[in-house]
Amino acid sequence: MRIVRLESADTHALRRRVLRAGTPSQEVRYPQDDLPGTIHLGVTDAAGTLVGVASWAIERWPAEPELAAVRLRGMAVESNLQRGGYGRALVDAGVEWAHAQGAGLVWASARDAVLDFYLRCGFVVVGAGFVDEATALPHHVVVRRSTDS
Repeated sequence: MRIVRLESADTHALRRRVLRAGTPSQEVRYPQDDLPGTIHLGVTDAAGTLVGVASWAIERWPAEPELAAVRLRGMAVESNLQRGGYGRALVDAGVEWAHAQGAGLVWASARDAVLDFYLRCGFVVVGAGFVDEATALPHHVVVRRSTDS
């Protein structure tokens, strides 16, 4: 497996397959995708096929706006390869990048169906749940501070 840098458009097909399957929206672009400072990471399998994507935007967490932060958006791993370490590799690479940018924390809006994944990656659930408008699925905010493991 290898972590690669991508352009925003390179993330769209995988986001659509994984994050929008069976949801009311097929839109896979996020407002942060093309902002300066946003990076898009991918993970490839042994054959070099892109099997996972995640985008990382410099965006303060509203609960602590004084703290430099990075927001994880649009993370997707091919459904048949989930639990194979690809998502963890993306999170590790993105968190490392965020810390290099001086971020005190990384945060995301995580689907409730994958909260255990984020917990295993060192995130904690913060606040009440909500239903995401684009997916109509329950979510929670998750946060990983630079001091979290």
